Formats: sequence, structure tokens, C-alpha cells
Amino acid sequence: MAAPASVSPEPVAVPDALPESADAGWRVSAWQVTALMREVERLREVRLRVEERGRELERAAQLLAKQGLLAETAEARTALSGTARSLRTDGEETSDIVDALEEGLKAITTRPVRTILDPLQRMVRDLSRQLGKEARLSVVGAEVSLDRRLLEKLQGALVHLLRNAVDHGLELPADRERAGKHHEGALTLRVEQQGNLLYLEASDDGAGIDVETVRRLAEQRGVVTAEETARFNDNQLRDLIFRPGFSTRTDVTDTSGRGVGLDAVRASVEGLQGRIEVASTPGQGTRFMLTLPTDLGSSPVLVVRVLEQLVGLPMLAVEATQLARAESLRLGKRRAHLEYQGQLVSVVDLGARLGLRALAPPAEGQPLLIVQSGGKRVALVVDAVVGDRDLVIRPLPSEVRDVPAWQGAATLSRGELLLICRPDWLVTETVQVQVTAQRRALVVDDSLTARALHRAMLEAGGFTVHLAASGARALDRLATDTYDVVICDLDMEEMDGIQLIAKLRERSETASLPVILVSAHDSAVARERGLKAGADGYLSKRECAAGRLLAEVLDVMSRRGSRA
Repeated sequence: MAAPASVSPEPVAVPDALPESADAGWRVSAWQVTALMREVERLREVRLRVEERGRELERAAQLLAKQGLLAETAEARTALSGTARSLRTDGEETSDIVDALEEGLKAITTRPVRTILDPLQRMVRDLSRQLGKEARLSVVGAEVSLDRRLLEKLQGALVHLLRNAVDHGLELPADRERAGKHHEGALTLRVEQQGNLLYLEASDDGAGIDVETVRRLAEQRGVVTAEETARFNDNQLRDLIFRPGFSTRTDVTDTSGRGVGLDAVRASVEGLQGRIEVASTPGQGTRFMLTLPTDLGSSPVLVVRVLEQLVGLPMLAVEATQLARAESLRLGKRRAHLEYQGQLVSVVDLGARLGLRALAPPAEGQPLLIVQSGGKRVALVVDAVVGDRDLVIRPLPSEVRDVPAWQGAATLSRGELLLICRPDWLVTETVQVQVTAQRRALVVDDSLTARALHRAMLEAGGFTVHLAASGARALDRLATDTYDVVICDLDMEEMDGIQLIAKLRERSETASLPVILVSAHDSAVARERGLKAGADGYLSKRECAAGRLLAEVLDVMSRRGSRA
């Protein structure tokens, strides 16, 4: 969970690198692992196609049953139904294989962050004792798994940052007590992976960085000239600590004074194609923020359900779970609050926050998640807690990366797309803004995940989006509301996309309404069939996932003369 975990290991020396197994085994290059991961993705796509073929066979059996020739088609229907059942079984087995392959690849290529914490904790304890200080290292995100190579290269940088925090950041116990602080200094290491980016933060609650002292010492040591520092702002002055040869120590000790340390950290981070930044408040402490690209690794995610929609929450943001009880809820006219650890925490319904249902107070026994971010907490109402998963969170397409609700997406073993919610969005107060002449889109798809993804992409483009789970529901909405564009799945049960287009073209009110078909089929035959049926555009689901939907919608609306 999000509470920092303190580690208290036995003392040993800090190793220069992660220990290697005595049995080195086979050597596998990075490109071979990456190629194997691509093959796993292909296998997942095969799993989706198998599932789609099973649905097609079931529809074919239903069509034969509707012909009225029950006796004549009995044998064919039995064969089709049997084949469909076999395909479902094959699909389940494929899912198991995908799970096993991903777990095997993860074991080969990644390691949890916690595997390097013991030596770091020992180093902090030993150095504090040597300097007459007291310090405790806490870690948030110890279960995040990272690329083994990246973890090995980062260990040296982390050692430098923590040594620097103990030596230069934390005050002596007596000085801390005079300043109104606890005599034991707090060091925090926070690790989080979002998509293909790793965020690592090392912070302390020490004295902070005195920029005037940094300016004076940088000039004395010849790192910069007085003319240069006169033009620097506070951020630029703080960045001087990364310059080669800079140190705030006037004497050389075993731990500092040589001018080697933070410049080596910056060089190490930049060598990994990353960046490092520093923020500091005098008297309160200092934070070093590292951002690095990573292709491998995974993060713990809590999967929850709202209605029929699955949503992922970063496990680091989930502080606790409990059930709603009337005696702990305080219901007001506009919002509800939960009594939690002696405080009143705002209750937020995830379904209402995502626009999936009307706002309502939690029912007795409904799951509540205490979600925290940036020092704020909310009690998040969900319909069910599905369980925790260790997932690779991928970035969303560029068109939707600015949507505040989502930080990325992960793929479950059955191939379903799981959107990962941003904790900071959940704890932020919402403000309703009236938008005039906003474009309106209707998304029609029997897949909840597809509806959620399409909605996120379109809302990023400024659309008001309504959802329909079937062609019949879409027609009901179109009878009472007007839209600028319809995005419709081709392969829906009861009424597919082509049948829906035919009904829309029959009505004078919707005859010229732009319609885009979306399908799992990417063949030229399927595309031509959809366009001949009257669709204004056709996208495969692969193209949608790559971020093509918004551009196609705007292009189609422009051709039809809608508000674009």
C-alpha cells in the first residue's frame, strides 16, 4: 500500500553492483527479450481473434435457428455450437499460456526494487552513526519491478543521493529539536512507473539548500563567475550543486569535500537518457526527482469494478479498504463524508466521477477505498474489488495523454484493455464548466472497455460523449438527442454496425449524420463492406489504440460539414 515501509536489516557492506547468481546460466541479449515480448503480444492478439471467431460461429448457429428449418439444420447447428465451445476452451488455454510467458519474462528481466533496499538501509544507518546523526529510510513502491540492468545502474546514483542527504541535508539531533523537528531525520525513497517512464524521488526533511551559500561557494571554487551568478534565479543556483568540483564542505572527509558526487549522479542519469531535478525549501528539506525511460518492468495495480467497467488504480495510492457503514458516514446535502482515523474524508463515487452513473451515496456494505495523492485523501466508492495485479502500464496515444482521468493502460491476460486512473485526478475537486456549442459524439459498442477508451480520446478533443451499449439503445438516444458524429462497432450482437447505419440512413433526421465504423477486422474486404454500407470512415481497433480515432472523427465531420 501507500504507507512507507521502513526496513531494518543486518549490517553489511554496500556492494558496487547487484549480486550475480553463482550459476550464470544462459546469456540472452536485450533485443532477444524484446522480440520475445512482441511475440507474446501477438499471441494475445491471436487469443482475441479466437474469441471473435467463436462469437461468429455462435451467431451463425443463431441465424440457422431463425430460418425455421430446425430439423434440417440441427446437425449443422450442433457442429457449430461444438466448435464454438472448443474455441472458447482453446482461448482460455491461450490466456494461461500468455500469463505463464509474461511471468517467465518478468522473472528473467526484472527485479523488485526491494532487492536493493537492504544495503541502502545499512549504508544510511552506518553513515548516520559515523556522523553523530539519526536517520530512518522509508520506501514507497518497494514492490515495483524494474529492468535488472536499469536497477543495477541506478544503485550507485541512489547511494550518492542518500549519502548526500545524510551528510549535507540532515541536521544533528540537538539542532533538529531546537528547530521543532523530531530528533530522527526522515529520508524517503519513492518509486513509481507510469507507462514507459520511471519516476524516482529521494527526499529528506533536513535544513534544505541555502542558495546564497551555494552562490558564494561556487564563486570561491571557480565553478562559475560572479557575473554569471548575478543573472541566475534560485532554480539555476540550486542546479550548481550538480557541477563538477562543487562541494559545500570546506574540509575533505571520508564522505564529502572532494567535489565528486552529485555531478556523477547527473552523469549517470543522463547516461540512461533520463533527467534529474532538485527542489528545496530552507528549513524543511530537499527533494531530488529522477525521470528515466524504461521498456521493461511492472507496477502493482488494484483492479476494481464499477457497473460492468473494470478500472485500475495504482496500488501505491490505495491506503486502505473498508466497507461502507451507516455509523461512519456523514451525509450532507451536496456530498458525503467518511469518518477515517479521526478525520472526515470526502466520499467520491468512481462511477459518477467517470460519468457512468448518477451521483448517489454509498450503499450499506459497498466497498470504499481510501485513496491518497499529494497529501489529500478521498474515500472512493466502487462496486467490487476484483484483486491486485502486477501489470505493465503503457502510455496512452498522444491524442489522449492530456486527459486528466487516465495515466495509462494495461492489458490483461485475456486481452482486455484496462485503463489506469490517475490518483491526483480522483482527489481533486471537480468544477463544472458550461461549454457552449460543444461538439457531441455518440459511441456505440458492446465492449465496456472500448467505450471507455473511445470516450477518453474524444473528450481529449473537446467532445461531449454519450455512450450506448447496443444499436437499439443508440436509436433511442438519437430519437431524443442530436449528435455531430457516431462511432459504432461493426460486430455487435442483435444489431451490428451495418444494420444500424441502414436504419440511420432511412430517417431524414439522421440520413446525413457522420458515422465511423470500428472493427477488430483490418482486412480490405471488411473495410470496403463497411464503406459501401454507408459509413463515412472505417478504423480497425488497432488503429484506434494507436490514436487515430480523433483525427478520423475530425476529418469525417469536416467532409460532412459538421462543426469541426
